Amino acid sequence: MTRHAQSHDSSRRAFLKGAALGASALCLRGDDARADAENWDNAPKRQSGARRGNLIAVSSYSYWHFDEEQSAPMDMCLRKAAETGFDGFEVLEQQLDRVDLPYLRTLRRDAFRYGISICSMSTHQTFVRPDAEERKFNVEKTKHSIDLANEMGIPTLRVNTGRWDSWGSFDALMEHRGIEEPLPGHTNEEAFQWCVAAFEELLPYAESKGVMLCLENHWGLARTAKGLLALLDAVDSPWFGCMLDTGNFLDDTMEQIEMLLTRATCVQAKTYYGGGVWYELPLDYQKIGELFRKYNYRGFVSLEFEGKESAQTAVPKSLALLRENLYF
Repeated sequence: MTRHAQSHDSSRRAFLKGAALGASALCLRGDDARADAENWDNAPKRQSGARRGNLIAVSSYSYWHFDEEQSAPMDMCLRKAAETGFDGFEVLEQQLDRVDLPYLRTLRRDAFRYGISICSMSTHQTFVRPDAEERKFNVEKTKHSIDLANEMGIPTLRVNTGRWDSWGSFDALMEHRGIEEPLPGHTNEEAFQWCVAAFEELLPYAESKGVMLCLENHWGLARTAKGLLALLDAVDSPWFGCMLDTGNFLDDTMEQIEMLLTRATCVQAKTYYGGGVWYELPLDYQKIGELFRKYNYRGFVSLEFEGKESAQTAVPKSLALLRENLYF
């Protein structure tokens, strides 16, 4: 064998040896990669940088409670929400001290500057009225609310069916646990059709403004989960959703919360530090959090503090309670 041939053979053996070592190293790296992937899958989710739980908002109602003697302007409530550390903010329309466009747009601007989302606005209307003109008035009133939400960049409007008002006042309604009889000569079946017709008229307008209407279990025909779901099924629209209020089921509370979580678009969460203003429910947010995870509810949760303690101390405590229990 010539020296040139020996040199060529030695180079070939060295190449094959190197290739074998390289392949072995690749296999090891492949095993390492698989092990890394398994470790990543099994690692706590917080290591990924993803948010750990539901975005928590606060309703301006938490600072006011319809107390006309208490000053709680919307811009102040928005600033407090941001300073406390909430992710979102909910406007109670009845609490708006101004509705001129410059003010609404200032709220939208300030929310962006604070790094907080104005996620919803709660409105009041009633379609449980025998008078067709009165129902029409409430439809137009709700369209105006949709316009206000659009100006503030709010994607969701809380709506109600309204009530018969057969007890006269809200305090009297609460004394009767939210249950009322139809007005003489009328039925709940009639009122159901009035509500369906009103929502069917409103939804195309809401869609044109990019605002979703979310029906809350807020007395009236939506007092029970069954009643609310019947309306959702009757009005078939992707712009018609469900706002679950954890504090509005006075009977079979957890069972009805679970029924609505299957369809919930957004959630309002009640707390009662200092005792409830009207009543107090023993809400177990550890169990509610378990239901959120069971049904994979990942949307906004808006705090409605409805207790007698000062909002200055109760609202931060409520935020801590919800953060602790509403995780993914």
